[in-house]
Amino acid sequence: MKSKMDQQTIEYWKAWKSEKNEEAGNYLVSFYRPLVDYAVKRYVATLPSSVHPDDISSFAFNGLLDAIDKFELERDLKFETYANWRIKGSIIDGLRQNDWVPRSVRDKARKIEEAYALLEQEHQKSCTDEEVAKHLGMTVAEVQQTMQDASLSIMISVDEPVYEEDQQQIERYNVIENERADLPEKHIHEHFIKEILTETIDRLPEKEKLVISLVYFEELTLTEIARILKLSTSRVSQLHSKALLRMKGALRANKEHVQSM
Repeated sequence: MKSKMDQQTIEYWKAWKSEKNEEAGNYLVSFYRPLVDYAVKRYVATLPSSVHPDDISSFAFNGLLDAIDKFELERDLKFETYANWRIKGSIIDGLRQNDWVPRSVRDKARKIEEAYALLEQEHQKSCTDEEVAKHLGMTVAEVQQTMQDASLSIMISVDEPVYEEDQQQIERYNVIENERADLPEKHIHEHFIKEILTETIDRLPEKEKLVISLVYFEELTLTEIARILKLSTSRVSQLHSKALLRMKGALRANKEHVQSM
């Protein structure tokens, strides 16, 4: 990791870690501030107007400060990788605590998620909005509007713990590799979860699969994706939410298998 930092940054890290030097701390915050700006840019496009960008920026900045405070310089891990997880976790925690999504919307989204999981498990293929709507006794427009309204809730819930074991929660957004605490059981669980997600992504309709690829592998914002696909940002947000619902439903449907491993 150290070889990827310039010598000046390494010296500032050492000064911060050894004596909490104020100048070093200010330098590190300024140097890594673009990580906050990038995270805010990515999240703001996916959130409803009720969430102010300044709130996201505040959550993200707190995540950066936490990362700088807790990062272990001697670990074989890039700080940017560690900080990105901490920043994302801080944003998720802030959104969850403030709870901008009405319970009625969350409840509807949960029913849609369960319907996706049930129908796709039965038929071993992705199901359509029409099939979900028929199963739930809803209109297609109601299903789509619910997913639009619940985009924030879906984004938050997909980062909730997958399962609990001995009262310890294993969270998807906060699994950071630590070679000094390398447990075979942990890798079995993670491998199983990755298999479930891979299978679910493979079954996604093409547009949803493309959106997931562009968001999580190409790291584009929904606004950028909308321009590429020549769709509205709200439509891309809906595709993103729908794909996340399918993945979360698949994980929840396989929860018992995860717990029994």
